[in-house]
Amino acid sequence: MHEFDSLKKAIEHFTPFTPEAAAEFYNIWSKHRVKRKEIITAAGDVEKYLYFVIDGVQRIVYQDDQNRESTLVFSYAPSFGGVIDSFFLQKPSVYYFEALTPSAFLRAPFEAVNQCAQKHHCVSEALRLGVIQAFSGLLERMVELQCFTSEEKFKQLLKRSPHILTLVPHKYLANYLGIDATNFSKLINSVRI
Repeated sequence: MHEFDSLKKAIEHFTPFTPEAAAEFYNIWSKHRVKRKEIITAAGDVEKYLYFVIDGVQRIVYQDDQNRESTLVFSYAPSFGGVIDSFFLQKPSVYYFEALTPSAFLRAPFEAVNQCAQKHHCVSEALRLGVIQAFSGLLERMVELQCFTSEEKFKQLLKRSPHILTLVPHKYLANYLGIDATNFSKLINSVRI
């Protein structure tokens, strides 16, 4: 069960689980697969699952009423995925969670995650620390988007995720960085890493 070993390593990085909590928490996850370009969670839907990516690449994207898109987040193995605010608040999502490639996950339903967190402090603490880490990353990204030049944003992306150029189509990376696709192509050919 390699997938569960990856999940255990990711979640218990924050705090160790008691044997009882571990047995209960890892029992609520099931395997799930989606096809390329499949919408996993649509805007307007409540996120029902917490996802752990085993394979593939996904994105969270915002689409306005004029069909303009903004790619906000990429997820790939081994990491958590899904529309986290919708999941924890159980409110309709304003974002889409889309598979860019065929993808495999472990997923756990909200009610089971919530019950497990209420019963076991170590589970609650791991989830809390995970959300704080995600929020910290979001703040760093906002600084990059608002203060960095295109070249600085590109370099920072490659510093943080050097393999991303081979995982994600360049048009989505350009959108994620807020850079015109033509300028993104120029950056690939000119920036020394």
